[in-house]
Amino acid sequence: MLTSILNQYHSSWRGEITQGASGWNNTTRFIEGAEGRGVLRIYETHRDIDKIRFEHAVLASLARDELDFRTPVPIPALTGDTIVQLDDGSGRYACLFKYIDGIRPESTGFRTAYSFGEAAGSLSDALSRLVVAPSPAYRPYYELAHSYPGCSPERVGQFCIAPPEPFRGLEGPLRRIGEAHREVIRELEGLERLPQQLVHGDLNASNLLVDADKPEQVTALLDFEFCTRDVRAMEPAVILPGLLGDDPDTGMEAAVQFCRGFGSRVRLTPDEIRAIPVLMKLRNVDVFLHFMTRYDEGTDGPEVLREQISAIGAELARLERDRTAVEALLERYLGSE
Repeated sequence: MLTSILNQYHSSWRGEITQGASGWNNTTRFIEGAEGRGVLRIYETHRDIDKIRFEHAVLASLARDELDFRTPVPIPALTGDTIVQLDDGSGRYACLFKYIDGIRPESTGFRTAYSFGEAAGSLSDALSRLVVAPSPAYRPYYELAHSYPGCSPERVGQFCIAPPEPFRGLEGPLRRIGEAHREVIRELEGLERLPQQLVHGDLNASNLLVDADKPEQVTALLDFEFCTRDVRAMEPAVILPGLLGDDPDTGMEAAVQFCRGFGSRVRLTPDEIRAIPVLMKLRNVDVFLHFMTRYDEGTDGPEVLREQISAIGAELARLERDRTAVEALLERYLGSE
């Protein structure tokens, strides 16, 4: 199958295939060809070519911008298109990207956090100026009802209060998720009035590369699959929970350094600053609904959703623990100068 995909590209991109780190939504392989290294991605969880076309349109525009870091560059197939379809009858799509030098960061802690903030802020600024022809395929985070029609507030509430048998023993994390879901639903009205633009929407340690010799320096931001139009403040709101971590001291220092870096590139309005704590919970709720939907559709077994419930519950507990401190650092480093 992989060979048949590569046969749709110039022969210089055909070569040895090795396994790469794959995520929940795609399969990744590295290609060693005469032209150099490539990264092959197979989209596993959707068959929507318009989603990929929008992603590639954004990447093509960013490639023309003078950024301090690199972003993925799709390679055209023999047809001239940057998207190919698998010939196995599955309806799946694949694409090939130029390989970007760098290594995954060990963590997004203090060492990388400032550079991560600079890069995320620079990307946010660049995305604010982008005008691309296709419409975004994904809805903004705050449109939960449209994104997850099978997850009504009533059903989510009942799931969290009286979970099905495979999720017994997770009452604590589910209680936190249920409380966060109710808070988010109450606060959704008005979020659409905040400044909006294109956002990456999924920046985290797995979507960064750093310099092998200077691991504190971010060299690339990856995986723009979920890029869409949303409130601008959603970008830092997605990133900050992952930085806070289990240790309140090192996690808060990482959050401070990230906000210093982001604030050196972008400043937010007072309304955006006030909204970020709710947006952080919105991100967690969205992740829960995403995996709940995957479970409902049979994409994943109960063990995947159990793992996500535990992780999301722990993250929500950290957000409550650090909320006052986070609000203070947001005002100090991201507020209007």
